[in-house]
Amino acid sequence: MEEKRKHPRTEINEPAYVSSGGSVMSCMVRNISPEGAAIDVENPAFVPPHFRLVMASDSSIHECSIVWIQQKRIGVTFAAAPKDTSRRN
Repeated sequence: MEEKRKHPRTEINEPAYVSSGGSVMSCMVRNISPEGAAIDVENPAFVPPHFRLVMASDSSIHECSIVWIQQKRIGVTFAAAPKDTSRRN
């Protein structure tokens, strides 16, 4: 299969959270790049088309859109650079 990504993905296998409309679901980020990621969730039917991916390690937030779903794995694209939550007023 031909690689179509602009940036290679980095395997990370880190816990994170899918956040949307006040609900939060745990997930596992399997790989990530500056433009997107692949995550594993228990039930993809509960993941909305657009959501926030919150990394457990540093609380960085990525605005995501679903690109593809294969069984329990979801491919997402990032809408913008991750938000830095470390600087709070």
